[in-house]
Amino acid sequence: MKRGQQLTKTAQYIEVYRRGRTFTNELLAMKIRPNKLALTRYGISVSKRVGKAVVRNRVKRLLRENVRLIPIEPGWDVVFVARPPSASADYYQFDHAVKELFHRAHLLQGGGQG
Repeated sequence: MKRGQQLTKTAQYIEVYRRGRTFTNELLAMKIRPNKLALTRYGISVSKRVGKAVVRNRVKRLLRENVRLIPIEPGWDVVFVARPPSASADYYQFDHAVKELFHRAHLLQGGGQG
């Protein structure tokens, strides 16, 4: 993700948490909120409940890579919250989980099935 595509300030996360819609599955919770910009910004939250630093960093890397490859509609702030089962998930499980959440939120570009 490029710098402009990241939620960087605590206030941005708080706005998404307070006013956003939530979609969940076994691995992830996704909170979304319209941002009235021409781009979509992402945030990733992985708590210590998921695992130690090495595991949390791996989860973040896998999640960033999956999000980077999926084209979605612009104009949203998206926060992914990793759940404890994500510690043992592989790339393809994250791929399926992220696409499922985007599909349920109707964010896939062109209404594609992914």
